[in-house]
Amino acid sequence: MASNLANNYKDKTLGATLDKQTLNKMVWRSLFLQMSFNFERMQAGGWLYGILPGLEKIHTNKDDLALSMQHNLEFFNTHPFLVTFVMGIVLSLEQSKADVNTIRAVRVAAMGPLGGIGDAIFWLTLVPITAGIAANLSMSGNYFGPILFLLIFNGVQFAIRWFLMHWSYKLGSSAIGVLTQNAKEFTHAASLLGIFVVGALISNMGGTTIAFVIPNGDAPIVLQSVLDGIFPKLIPLAITLTMYYLIAKKNFSVVMCIMSLLVFGLIGALPFIGLF
Repeated sequence: MASNLANNYKDKTLGATLDKQTLNKMVWRSLFLQMSFNFERMQAGGWLYGILPGLEKIHTNKDDLALSMQHNLEFFNTHPFLVTFVMGIVLSLEQSKADVNTIRAVRVAAMGPLGGIGDAIFWLTLVPITAGIAANLSMSGNYFGPILFLLIFNGVQFAIRWFLMHWSYKLGSSAIGVLTQNAKEFTHAASLLGIFVVGALISNMGGTTIAFVIPNGDAPIVLQSVLDGIFPKLIPLAITLTMYYLIAKKNFSVVMCIMSLLVFGLIGALPFIGLF
């Protein structure tokens, strides 16, 4: 299909400059990026839905609008929280009536690096830190814990969506170089921070213990105390590393790991375990 598309728009007049209201509208629409996710074109349907208000203002010629919609419905896949970065760049190129193949190439170049950057920002850094704070509040009986998690997480992602849309639209294709110039170093640093946070969560919240006691006259040996003297929180660390191994090496899903922990916990809590 892509080879049958024209390479240029008929109307070469610069498109209308998009106002803040239109840009903000597309920020809200970006929430529906994965609403028609499929394995042929991934997020293409949601991408076109999100960017359509801008395309309609830029292309007053119906044939040009149809062409723009057609090539923007091609394969698309990027981090859902950072998609507005790609939107701003593509809209800037559409406004200047750039060659369709150029817009295609820039769209692919922009969407590619965002996966690693987004994972480092959100899943490896923001979520562990926010979840740790919220979990501490919840464990102390504060009902505001879950609410705080949602407020912080969604507040950050909405702020990033809004900022990237306006910033990348203003800079155009040059925004790719600005963002990706130190992307590798940034991703590595964020990943390390996330690992430190996960380690801290294991140490502070890992509550798994062994209730096994070895009879020894008047001074029974409590196995958990022995382990704590050698390596505090050894059991929670071992469980975490085991889950990592199962996910990374044995292709376990997160649900399978949760169910395994549930079964293991139930068995470990049975009264007869203390007989061994």
